[in-house]
Amino acid sequence: MSERNLCFLVPGDWDTPTGGYVYDRRMVQALRAAEWSVDVRHLPGAWPQPDAEALQETAATVARLPDGALVIADGLAFGAMAAMAQAHARRLRWVALVHHPLHMETGLDGRAREQLLASETRALQWAAQVVVTSSATVQDVAAMGVPLAKIVVVEPGTDRQPIPAVRAVGPSQVVRLLCVATVTPRKGHAVLLQALAGLGHLAWELHNVGSLDRDLELASRVQAMSSEDALEGRVFWHGAVVGDALQTHYAQADVFVLPSLHEGYGMVVSEAVSHGIPVLTTTAGALAHTLPPGAGLQVPPGDAAALREALARLISAPELRSQLAAGAQAAAQQLPDWDRQAAMLARVLETLA
Repeated sequence: MSERNLCFLVPGDWDTPTGGYVYDRRMVQALRAAEWSVDVRHLPGAWPQPDAEALQETAATVARLPDGALVIADGLAFGAMAAMAQAHARRLRWVALVHHPLHMETGLDGRAREQLLASETRALQWAAQVVVTSSATVQDVAAMGVPLAKIVVVEPGTDRQPIPAVRAVGPSQVVRLLCVATVTPRKGHAVLLQALAGLGHLAWELHNVGSLDRDLELASRVQAMSSEDALEGRVFWHGAVVGDALQTHYAQADVFVLPSLHEGYGMVVSEAVSHGIPVLTTTAGALAHTLPPGAGLQVPPGDAAALREALARLISAPELRSQLAAGAQAAAQQLPDWDRQAAMLARVLETLA
């Protein structure tokens, strides 16, 4: 096979607006632009817990790959296909792409966590290379028995945005908060609402952008929370939004908030920084390093009181928002773009080819 041929296994629909899928899609686009031949195979099923039919179809897809093929498998699927990884390890060159370890997803019960940890640990043994999206994830993957020499960090890229004017919102105006995150336990929407419930005396509104379909029970619960007391009429749920509509949300935001309990990188933080928006996020996982210094504030994950205090500071102090917006604009100029990051990934792949 040509050294610039690659198969990319993607679980589900990569047009789903999540950071992991955006990473997969943009890397493929940039590799193709750099004259790589990338064969994308979409795997059916609800990964990382597919049913027997999805596993059977995936096994057939893998079996049809030619001997010697260089194969990147998104970790959402790879961690759940240990038997296939082992069965084809002698004839395929596996590259596991780990956005964050499966067993570290918030909200799993003990049994599910143990099963995913065991499966992903077994699968990663058969990868020739493991690509992670942040330095914070290196130790998480190493803890599963992967030698450090086999792990390489390729962070996400960003798109260059027009440099906006630094926002100057007066103290009497409503401060528009924006959270872009699929509604799942890990993203911390409930903590954010708890924090805002104590700030009814301040002028703010919260706009949530992200799918409400991933965890219907949680989505129903947080929407119910947002109709109570100080939150009523001030919290808006827009569902999954992409393209120009998403860019409009960024353009209208005064503060970007991501209260995640864990992140393997936190691409939306870099996206907010690229738009020159001050960020309030947590120190969970890779977020401790994703947010550039001077571009925002950080609090411990799951700490509603600390989040409330930081929100109060940002809502009440336009001069602080302006200062952090200027810091975000300066940091945005140093963020790597997708072509640069794809070139880094290509160098990793070339060593295997």
